[in-house]
Amino acid sequence: MATPLTAAAMLTALKAEGLTVHEHEGWRTHNRDAATGKSFGPVIGVLIHHTAGHGDKEICFNGRSDLPGPLCHAWLGKTAGLWMIGNGRANHAGLVDLDVIQALIAEKSPLPHDDQANADGNDCLYGLEIENLGNGKDPYPAAQYRQAVLWAAALCRAHGWTERSIAGHKEVQPGKIDPSFDMDIFRADVKKQLTSKPGGTPTPAPTPSTPRVDLSRLIQAAKTDPGARQGHQTYMAGVNLVEAALVKEGLLGKTYAGDGSFGTTTIAAYAAWQRRCGYTGKAADGIPGRASLERLGKRHHFNVTP
Repeated sequence: MATPLTAAAMLTALKAEGLTVHEHEGWRTHNRDAATGKSFGPVIGVLIHHTAGHGDKEICFNGRSDLPGPLCHAWLGKTAGLWMIGNGRANHAGLVDLDVIQALIAEKSPLPHDDQANADGNDCLYGLEIENLGNGKDPYPAAQYRQAVLWAAALCRAHGWTERSIAGHKEVQPGKIDPSFDMDIFRADVKKQLTSKPGGTPTPAPTPSTPRVDLSRLIQAAKTDPGARQGHQTYMAGVNLVEAALVKEGLLGKTYAGDGSFGTTTIAAYAAWQRRCGYTGKAADGIPGRASLERLGKRHHFNVTP
């Protein structure tokens, strides 16, 4: 836990890491502290997001009708570079899992499963929004991804944290799927950066991977959620990815997608997908199998593990 960086200290840390930093007018005093009566900090880590859109820098600064800005501390464009958006409390994390927060404080790895929303992440997490549709098809240019690594490394270096103080939004808040690349790979890349001198020659930029769905956890959700209480979620992140794919296949209505529960309607939709894949009888019972899930993932840009 640490005192948040001042605007000047933030700029110094980012530039020392080798980043070119653009400053949005008014960012140094742009925050939600006064409006909420809450002060930002102490800080315990950094949170990575994708914006789910393009050209959304001003949205991140001004906010939306349902959520006032700033929506992050920094915005990273595909070609526009890194922009400072806010300094202080920002509306980016929302309610998160307290167990994950405690793991970030202790720098424990792997992070526990985010199955609750019982702590305010806006109190204690820096937030980076990366311009990307987040649909698994929209690429992250190498230069953009590299800047995200440098941003996270700069904050970790400034506070004496390791890469284990970094999380993706999908790892702290149930139902979120951002960012749409593998956070284990991202943390490994930040770890490499932290072993080098800030401002030194960067290592070649890695290629972000696609989202992952854990087959065993998805099967558990398919067997547990239909009989559980309304709203029960066994594996929200993976279920949301699969339901989104089933919607695109025309097998599941949008009304039933995005709740993170592999309920009876999702079972029926997945069974229809299995039949489309050529399975019959018990092989098309709506419980995901590796072959059918990998085929769905190939079409809709997610990988299947383990």
